[in-house]
Amino acid sequence: MAAAAVSESWPELELAERERRRELLLTGPGLEERVRAAGGQLPPRLFTLPLLHYLEVSGCGSLRAPGPGLAQGLPQLHSLVLRRNALGPGLSPELGPLPALRVLDLSGNALEALPPGQGLGPAEPPGLPQLQSLNLSGNRLRELPADLARCAPRLQSLNLTGNCLDSFPAELFRPGALPLLSELAAADNCLRELSPDIAHLASLKLSEIPAELADCPKLKEINFRGNKLRDKRLEKMVSGCQTRSILEYLRVGGRGGGKGKGRAEGSEKEESRRKRRERKQRREGGDGEEQDVGDAGRLLLRVLHVSENPVPLTVRVSPEVRDVRPYIVGAVVRGMDLQPGNALKRFLTSQTKLHEDLCEKRTAATLATHELRAVKGPLLYCARPPQDLKIVPLGRKEAKAKELVRQLQLEAEEQRKQKKRQSVSGLHRYLHLLDGNENYPCLVDADGDVISFPPITNSEKTKVKKTTSDLFLEVTSATSLQICKDVMDALILKMAEMKKYTLENKEEGSLSDTEADAVSGQLPDPTTNPSAGKDGPSLLVVEQVRVVDLEGSLKVVYPSKADLATAPPHVTVVR
Repeated sequence: MAAAAVSESWPELELAERERRRELLLTGPGLEERVRAAGGQLPPRLFTLPLLHYLEVSGCGSLRAPGPGLAQGLPQLHSLVLRRNALGPGLSPELGPLPALRVLDLSGNALEALPPGQGLGPAEPPGLPQLQSLNLSGNRLRELPADLARCAPRLQSLNLTGNCLDSFPAELFRPGALPLLSELAAADNCLRELSPDIAHLASLKLSEIPAELADCPKLKEINFRGNKLRDKRLEKMVSGCQTRSILEYLRVGGRGGGKGKGRAEGSEKEESRRKRRERKQRREGGDGEEQDVGDAGRLLLRVLHVSENPVPLTVRVSPEVRDVRPYIVGAVVRGMDLQPGNALKRFLTSQTKLHEDLCEKRTAATLATHELRAVKGPLLYCARPPQDLKIVPLGRKEAKAKELVRQLQLEAEEQRKQKKRQSVSGLHRYLHLLDGNENYPCLVDADGDVISFPPITNSEKTKVKKTTSDLFLEVTSATSLQICKDVMDALILKMAEMKKYTLENKEEGSLSDTEADAVSGQLPDPTTNPSAGKDGPSLLVVEQVRVVDLEGSLKVVYPSKADLATAPPHVTVVR
């Protein structure tokens, strides 16, 4: 009777054991209650799956400790992801030894300290001898364990962002302690000073140069050559441009904000004037603010409210999604330009990066972009049995979801056989997110066609092309509404950055006149958006999309006044 109860509570474990799986993900609705029933720990049966290489348990507010038996029961574990739970204040018992572990993610928990016996593992012999990546961001750590370097001597990436650290242990920087460490992130802490002994981290590389560096009045010479920076234009500049040009580039906001060609003169005064204009715009509002900002060469992100839109798009939500993937937000963006160069490729790549990072490999959220002209509203967000859900997936023929998932599973097995490893690529990486679901979520248009099957694929019907200028965006999640909004914010601000970059390249002649005319013909109607005329500032329009229940009661509208609050310096949001 007890064994039957365990199987019923944790069907994922029974399935993993039966199919001898190497990967296991525990997340989504219902997980908190089951972990709470297990005493705030992972069930002991989980630690009887010795073949596991990848284990992820995320978004569980009742998980306070992994539980005893992890190190002994999972000796082959390569990746352990325990993010956005409630682990803390320490880890009891400690995690290690885990001799094969390479990736450890403990971000977004409540860890305050990792002392011996309640930390990552023993120092002698090393508890995590193969660990390469350690993410401790978003915790409450006041100090790092002094024996971290001895516990994980092969560490290459260490993320400590968003803690309460005021210093690093001296042992971390002793000669030869972490010879392979190349990435160290420690933003948003309470650090008072950085020891010069950090120079002993011989492999450390700089990935981002803070914009505040441009505010150092006496700085005359900088040298960042040889670093792999996230901003590829800046990476080229540090290898061949003068310090003055580099600082000006940082001062005006980085990529897309300036070219470093004769703009240094008077830039500080211009920055001061720009800030005064922004303050005035926030106080006064009105039509004049668009023109003022346009004069500063900035990009306008104008929010078109539902009340101003003669044909607003609406998403209706069926109650059955509550048990599958309950959260969704939508938005319409008009005025993108994906025609020049590799703009479309960069746009798709930015979505992939969001899926990997902010969406946490689609476990926290999934985003989808659609050609607006092909979307027939109103839309219905619902859940259907796999045999009843029919879609034309991107790049494939029409199929029922049951058939599509089975085909993807077969392809994944073939990939594993050919590559002789457990990891797979493409859509095959997300199949486990459907495990245990009797119904699958989908977004259906007014024609009855499924245009989205999250978290797996979109429909070929609404595929975004180079000629696309107006898009419908959707973000869904099984975790929270806020993560949907966060992802949508990031996507739209990334689109604004791309638009700015494209427009500046246009000025340099990257588009022919014919191409430019063709693109401008797809921008929003100037009568609706008067600032989008020939002599006005560049403009993206974000139209609010309402999400309602089947009775028409409002669930959420995006963007609200609280959304898009962290726009970069070269983007002004006009509401």
